[in-house]
Amino acid sequence: MDESLTRQLSRLVDQISTIVVGKRPQIEDSVACLLAGGHLLIEDVPGVGKTTLAHALAVSLGLDFRRVQFTADLMPSDLIGVSVFERARDAFVFHPGPVFAQVLLADEINRAGPKTQSALLEAMEEQQVSVENETRALPRPFFVIATQNPSDQLGTYPLPESQLDRFLLRITLGYPDHAAERELLAGGDRRLAAARLQPLLPPAALLAAQQAVAGVRAAPALLDYLQALIAATRSGAWFVQGLSPRAGIAVLRVARARALMAGRDYVAPDDIQAMLPQAIAHRLLPVAASGRGAVEQVRAMVEAIPIP
Repeated sequence: MDESLTRQLSRLVDQISTIVVGKRPQIEDSVACLLAGGHLLIEDVPGVGKTTLAHALAVSLGLDFRRVQFTADLMPSDLIGVSVFERARDAFVFHPGPVFAQVLLADEINRAGPKTQSALLEAMEEQQVSVENETRALPRPFFVIATQNPSDQLGTYPLPESQLDRFLLRITLGYPDHAAERELLAGGDRRLAAARLQPLLPPAALLAAQQAVAGVRAAPALLDYLQALIAATRSGAWFVQGLSPRAGIAVLRVARARALMAGRDYVAPDDIQAMLPQAIAHRLLPVAASGRGAVEQVRAMVEAIPIP
């Protein structure tokens, strides 16, 4: 295992933690999500630091960052881009939209209509967009961070299941504890501070780290444990419908990323257990008799499934 990479990743988390105070586990999850090549959904009430986290992560990685405020009248072309006829050239010229960035913050994604939400699907899955019968590649790395408000707030639309499945992780930040909030109150503007951060992991190093994640070993016994968890979601005892094979692969990817961040070249059961609620709760609906939310149901299932 490359110890210098582990140190770089630790410094990256340390730096972001100076901006998003008291949320180190969520920052580590965000970095693991990016290392695994996935996309991140942050669900929480307004004002707890969702946008600041996305900005600090992009600046710390030296990535091109764009933010789009999703609203009810946002159109797919506002994201992807549009061809405009230019008389000087006597031709249509494509003007790329904000999706052509390395980090795209889709702020309050569930305030836009389903048609606009689904415009991101191809970009998130294939890292390309199709415009007027032409396929255009997106820059690499490409990382979508979407924020959404709780579904009981006015003016929100639920994300379709097909789009939720494209997010590798869903996390919540929550309110800061007493000490962290005091530091926020006594300090300056966190967004201005985020803009002054220094890039710690250039894009080329990030791409190399993403390749290193794929080389983290998963022993047969570990795969047995993961399959037992997947089978439990499909048993009907915990959830209405179980995980797809794609979701199981996603869990393993982000568990590998967590192991890499810990300086290990193998996945441990702890990695699976730590990442499972964030990786699968947004894909599942608990059975009605459970009386639990999705995250609590996942944790209860993990406690009930023994490690082989």
